Amino acid sequence: MARDPKGRLRAAWTLALLTTVCAELTFTAVAVPFAWLLLPLLLVMYGAGVLLVRELAVRAGGGWPGLVLLGLAYQLAEDGLGLQALTSPNIYGAADWGWRALGANWSYWASQVGVHVVFSVLVPVLLTDLVFPGRRGRPYLRTGGLVGVGLLAVLGVVGLRVVISGTEDPGYLAPWGWTAAFVVAIAVLGLLALRVAPGFAVPGPRPAAAAPRPPVVAAAAGSGTVVFLALLIPPGLGPRTLVADGVPPAIPLVAAALVGLGLAWATLRWSAAPGWGDRHRIWLAGGILVGHTAFMLPGPPANAVTGGVVIVLEVALLALLARHVARRPGARHGPREHQVGIHPL
Repeated sequence: MARDPKGRLRAAWTLALLTTVCAELTFTAVAVPFAWLLLPLLLVMYGAGVLLVRELAVRAGGGWPGLVLLGLAYQLAEDGLGLQALTSPNIYGAADWGWRALGANWSYWASQVGVHVVFSVLVPVLLTDLVFPGRRGRPYLRTGGLVGVGLLAVLGVVGLRVVISGTEDPGYLAPWGWTAAFVVAIAVLGLLALRVAPGFAVPGPRPAAAAPRPPVVAAAAGSGTVVFLALLIPPGLGPRTLVADGVPPAIPLVAAALVGLGLAWATLRWSAAPGWGDRHRIWLAGGILVGHTAFMLPGPPANAVTGGVVIVLEVALLALLARHVARRPGARHGPREHQVGIHPL
């Protein structure tokens, strides 16, 4: 492997920043500007956590299934062990958003699976690969750096427990049974990602006859994102969800799962079709991110102003990325432009 310390470290920092921005600063910070003050903690939590996920997936050769499995483990570590929001009856009012049973907030849990696997992991990894195509499928860190990032990721979870959970829901401790279940689930997901996924060929859906136009991809991704979130959590993190009173709480959760899985299935079909390329990837990421931010616009007028500015910045930066990719020497726009990597896009 060619020595490229600056390139790999720039890629690592880019991923750390992108995952923090994509997960929180284009979402929660729209309605809760106080989130900007937590940027150092968020950078440790998201940046180190997702960088660790990406590095482990690449080193193991688990492909995109390994990345998704480790993303699920990351979500349990953050929301289950750190924030304790998967079980807390008080934090964020999440227990009132939908289905709560057996001491767990299932609607909130489902929403955060989508948020962390897609917004925290897949989209930032996709964008970083587009910015640094030469580093795609290759580690960013050496062994010492990987150990250091792992320690920071653990520190981030502890910080969530002390700083966020300790202030939003002081005195609450998740039941020991659930805590043990989270630890076991994280270990099992890690084992599957690092040991099973590398030797397992995941059958994909039949490719589409042709890739749709990039704006169609963006529209589907954006609308699917809004619908998925609206079925599970209140728009703008307001007091009420859009689900009508009297609807059994499990139904919106199942509907959201069908929306998310349907969009994933369509993306896999499109990405394997002739004509799929970097422009599609950028529009896909753009649709997801704009939909993510647009969901936060309802509520006080400040939400609409802040969210509108964020959306304009998202579109402008993605347009710059598209120009950069198009002008890259030897740039190609067909489905074979990236043959080695870890995501399905």
